[in-house]
Amino acid sequence: MNAKELYEDIRNFCRANINEANIKKYSRYFKEGYDAYGLTQQLMHDKRDSLLSDNKVNMKTVLGASKSLIKSGKYEETGFAVILLKEFAEKFDKTTFTQIGLWFEIGISNWAHCDVICSYLIKIFFERKIITYKALADWRKAKNKYQRRAVPVAMIEILKSADNFGPLYKFIDPLMMDPERVVGQGLGWFLREARKIKPEETETFLLKWKNDAQRVIFQYATEKMTKEEKRRFRKEKK
Repeated sequence: MNAKELYEDIRNFCRANINEANIKKYSRYFKEGYDAYGLTQQLMHDKRDSLLSDNKVNMKTVLGASKSLIKSGKYEETGFAVILLKEFAEKFDKTTFTQIGLWFEIGISNWAHCDVICSYLIKIFFERKIITYKALADWRKAKNKYQRRAVPVAMIEILKSADNFGPLYKFIDPLMMDPERVVGQGLGWFLREARKIKPEETETFLLKWKNDAQRVIFQYATEKMTKEEKRRFRKEKK
């Protein structure tokens, strides 16, 4: 099976299993639109396993098909690109990371795909020490807001193994004034997790930005704080 055949096979499978009830059910989580077939996760995993069972596809085929799958804009088609590629994790290298980065330019257009790419795929590059967080440097300036969101979301994975958070905070500094809400949510999530490990360092960083960065960062970062603790991070009135 070549890349074109894989794409067509997945697309036909999706079309044959449209579930309007699920489309309606999950659309409320996607304010910017949800173009989907309504497939269940179990159905997608069963299809993945079927494709892999007889060595019908390889990593090259999956990466080739991923371009069409992601360009389609269909929620599950992008999902198939992610869950299939994850099965070839032992073959990941720096070139694979670069190819995943190109997915954002092709058509990653929602928070869910952004976050699953981070937790399913980028995580593996960190675990196997193929890259460090510095490989995400150019992502901070990406046109695609979800690629910028991916920077702090992916970096959550390295918090438990990092001895010094200072360089990590310095790395996300350029994103702290990003106007996009989804980026701010990702930053807030990262900082909330960082505070669990190094509360004083994280709070010092938050205090530095409390009058300038968008408020959604603080909404997420201070979510687990008491009302009294949260007051310290309110924007000062001029």
